[in-house]
Amino acid sequence: MELRQLRYFVAVAEELNFTKAARRMQIAQPPLSRQIRDLEREIGVRLFERNSARVFLTDAGSRFLNEAHTVLRNAARAIEVARQAKNGESGTVRIGIAKGLGEIVSRVINRHLRLLPGVEIDVQDIASGFQSEALAAGRIDVGFLRPPIDTTKLNSKPLFGERFSVVLPRSNPLAKHKSLRLKHLVNQPLLLIDRPISSGVYDKTLDLYRNAGLSPNIVPTQTMVHDEAGAILVDSGKGIYIGVGRNPYHPSFADRLTALPLMEPGATIEVHIVWRKKEQTKVALDFISFTRKVLSNLPPIIDMTHDLERILGEFSGQQRIGKKGQASRQSRPIGR
Repeated sequence: MELRQLRYFVAVAEELNFTKAARRMQIAQPPLSRQIRDLEREIGVRLFERNSARVFLTDAGSRFLNEAHTVLRNAARAIEVARQAKNGESGTVRIGIAKGLGEIVSRVINRHLRLLPGVEIDVQDIASGFQSEALAAGRIDVGFLRPPIDTTKLNSKPLFGERFSVVLPRSNPLAKHKSLRLKHLVNQPLLLIDRPISSGVYDKTLDLYRNAGLSPNIVPTQTMVHDEAGAILVDSGKGIYIGVGRNPYHPSFADRLTALPLMEPGATIEVHIVWRKKEQTKVALDFISFTRKVLSNLPPIIDMTHDLERILGEFSGQQRIGKKGQASRQSRPIGR
């Protein structure tokens, strides 16, 4: 059975006249009649009754008409979905986000969904150190992470830089400062995550101490201060964290913990968007291009603990467009 046979059948069933149906389908009547006979022979059911005066549907033909409409609608939908996927207007982008990046990335995702509502976005929390594996295994298509990056398998582009901050209890005397230097922390135990979780932050933290001529009192831990377990360690006085990202502690502890900028030379780290070198899916490549475009006006270094509200306000204002502009942007796929 071919889709054209269903289309011919629907035309005859709706016109109840072979001549009119042939004219509607822009073919001669004999080929149309032959296709209907072939269809009836294939399914083994008589769909029409014919006499010299009229053509009418059999009971089987009436029931078949309803199903034929459904099949043709589904076929048209399948074709449209395929075309949208080719143009990057539908499909799914699976995204991995390192801790502390959700504030900005969510703005990008929400903006993308407004422009291309047919694209599904699947978001996962994945530490920077584990995103390369997730990309290689195909569990995600795009990653937002902090270096290092396996450039043999992955492409990456820097988006912005973050300043390191010190997370400590509000009851700590150092919490009265507006910012801190490492010399202020010499007597503070340093809660340091296992290196594989985020080797870039791990290595940069130790480099900062080394460059300052200081040796930290390290307390190894497998949890981050973004998590409740890590926040509990700080709140209970086990040590302080040197972290990055927006409010780098679990929100349940906002009344007990604070994050102060670490004003140490070089106390910054880049955030990259990363994808597979052999990535060919247009919907993923378009999302990457879109992200780079909308974040292109952010400052090189963001103080995530103090300036983010102002920056995000400016960012949202920059992205507003009029109804006419929005319609024109929705009508074409985002370029690579």
